[in-house]
Amino acid sequence: MQHTTYVIGVDIGTQSTKAVLVSAQGEIVAQCAQGYQVETPKPLWAQQWPDVWLDAVEYCIKGVLAQADIAVAAIKSICVSSLYGGSGIPVDAQGEALYPSLIWMDRRAQDEVRWVRDHVDLERLFDITGNGVDSYYGYTKMLWLREKEPAVWARTQQFLPPNSYVNARLTGEVAVDHSSAGNIGGVYDVKARGWSDEALQMLSIPRRMMPDRLVESSGVVGPLLPAWAERLGLPAGIPVVAGGVDAAVATLAAGAAQPGNHVAMIGTSMCWGTVRPSVDARHGLISMPHVFNGAQDLYVFGGAITAGASVTWFRETFCQAEIATGKALGVDPHSLLEKDAAPLPPGSDGLLFLPYLMGERSPVWDAQASGAFVGLGLHHGRANLYRAVLEGVSYALRHNIEAGVKGIAQLDERLVVVGGASHSDMWMQIIADVTGRPVFTLADDVEASLGAAMLAAFGAGLIDADAVRRGWVRPVLRTTPQAAAHAAYNDLFAQYVELYPALKPTMHRLRQPPQGDTPTT
Repeated sequence: MQHTTYVIGVDIGTQSTKAVLVSAQGEIVAQCAQGYQVETPKPLWAQQWPDVWLDAVEYCIKGVLAQADIAVAAIKSICVSSLYGGSGIPVDAQGEALYPSLIWMDRRAQDEVRWVRDHVDLERLFDITGNGVDSYYGYTKMLWLREKEPAVWARTQQFLPPNSYVNARLTGEVAVDHSSAGNIGGVYDVKARGWSDEALQMLSIPRRMMPDRLVESSGVVGPLLPAWAERLGLPAGIPVVAGGVDAAVATLAAGAAQPGNHVAMIGTSMCWGTVRPSVDARHGLISMPHVFNGAQDLYVFGGAITAGASVTWFRETFCQAEIATGKALGVDPHSLLEKDAAPLPPGSDGLLFLPYLMGERSPVWDAQASGAFVGLGLHHGRANLYRAVLEGVSYALRHNIEAGVKGIAQLDERLVVVGGASHSDMWMQIIADVTGRPVFTLADDVEASLGAAMLAAFGAGLIDADAVRRGWVRPVLRTTPQAAAHAAYNDLFAQYVELYPALKPTMHRLRQPPQGDTPTT
């Protein structure tokens, strides 16, 4: 009789941590999640103390074990992936956190971005790192700590990404996976797959602050310490696999394991990522070694800050009638909106929407960009505006895909879409028509925790590389583009791309306080 073995995959997200207990064949046995809040003490700030994450990891691992009726000895490895931790956690010589992690959505490092642009050879930085200059990147956040918190900087021994910090606690070993290292930008040589002494010198960041040991995302950081094994209820000594940045890990779970594969994750924000062998930072996307076969392949991605968030904003601001009716009838208010919006033609009767409601990431990279409806007329109603919002996010997706295609020989024809947006048939048809690609979706929501479990199984030798490439889930065809609609959207997309440069000066002026205002005392 063959005995089933199991692994645990954990993903530390921005607002919650989730664990899954999975068999080595990919069957999910148990799931557990714990939520928490991001600290936002000032405008543009977003940070988190790492013990919040460590506590959530412990809670979720114990949670899946409590649900499962299996022998603990059958669990053979664990892997923790995590949100992009920006600066990472500055730790002292004893590994204690000195300051919260300035996470991906933190935008406080504007002064440091200007300093980099004024004092660093940007073309050389682009060539070394494959990444650009923005307050999104961890290296600009590190510079903020250097300039604004010199006492913290003076005591900082190393910066640890979230999953690296947790792994260090679980194993007593410090290691950073290549995906997390590359995502810091600025300090990582994407061709040499290691820290760049040249870039660190240009930025005046001491080399000692970058941990010496870099590993593949499927590499074993070390064995689980006995004290933590007892605390978690796991076997002592099982391998703790490194993990990586959750966007890449989730993309792997959705089937992106080889060059040309690409996946769009559309939830509150939108993240489109592809696997490719090389990158040019001038395309405006973000790059890092992929979490699978990372010595050869890169994960290159971009995204919109407010994707599903734009839809939620529109619903909550303008659609009280549909919300009330939906509540009375026990139906989703989106279905009522879609009933009226679906028959409308591409372009919502002459309407375009820019989904830049919190500035924008790639390929625009403008924290002062703002949202806009353009083309409004008296003939437009809620249905037109709702459809325009879905179309606007779809244009943003195509904008990133077109940036990501530059300089590579191939991109799979099919587009895999995961996340909350995939529940909408209308939105999937719009995406197919806007991109001109057949859209594939998954029967179940696939998240980074499942990708972490796959890395745990691969890293522990329970599955081979071919099994990772085949994947644990199978995307299925959802819809195909309609020729006439795609032709119409080609013209509309060209107008969409022209709008941002035309409106940029006005967007920036509107972000400034009115002239003549005198602060009251």
